[in-house]
Amino acid sequence: MRLRITHTTTFTYDSAVSEAYMEMRLTPLNAGGQRCESFRLATDPPGEARGYPDRFGNHVRHFDTLAPHDRLVVTARSEVQTPVGYTDPDTELSLLDSYDYRQPTAYTPQTVSIRAFAEAAVVPGDPLATAHAVCREVHGALAYTPGATTVRTTADEALGAARGVCQDFAHVMIAACRALDLPARYVSGYMFAPQRGTASASHAWVDVFVPGPGWISLDPTHDVQQTDHYVRLAVGRDYSDVPPTRGVYKGAGQEEMSVDVSVETS
Repeated sequence: MRLRITHTTTFTYDSAVSEAYMEMRLTPLNAGGQRCESFRLATDPPGEARGYPDRFGNHVRHFDTLAPHDRLVVTARSEVQTPVGYTDPDTELSLLDSYDYRQPTAYTPQTVSIRAFAEAAVVPGDPLATAHAVCREVHGALAYTPGATTVRTTADEALGAARGVCQDFAHVMIAACRALDLPARYVSGYMFAPQRGTASASHAWVDVFVPGPGWISLDPTHDVQQTDHYVRLAVGRDYSDVPPTRGVYKGAGQEEMSVDVSVETS
């Protein structure tokens, strides 16, 4: 499927700030059968964006704005060809990936409740079936409830509350998989919602590394595998590795952020 994405982030300040530095992971990946055919980034006030690949292979753009301003708008436009399903030729992990994707993080702690939840989903002798079972159990354990959690909510907190958004579903699944010694990573991106014609927000799901098949990509929010309706932006250990935008500014003004995302067929 060919998809066109417009992602606009607006930062407003209640008093002018004198400088801002912004880091963005908004360029769709060329990986897993996905191909980014075009990408444009615009900022207002304008700033020269430079780029580098991060430790996980994500495309990172960054820029700074030195002129005083009370509003900053970042608009990313891309066109992407998506595959029917996620494919990855790697059937073995590097030592670094094997370590990173098994370790607990601040978002994905290994608590008693997480371990008990994970162990209940085990399919003995079948790690592939176990990964799918964990996805199914997370989908059933949490109710999708916007506003019930924050960007700082951890996996055990979301599991205890039994509700959250896609970030929480992903973190619970990652924590559970790691508790079972299944390497897992966070995927940020978009999901095309054909019933609406567009997607109204960013999305998050999970890659799990299974001996034999290698990486498989599962969405616990919807209890499905990744399809051609998904656009991958970045991967990492948890959300802290992949936020679409992150930055700092100089000034006393308080910041507010709003995000508008549109995903359409091209």
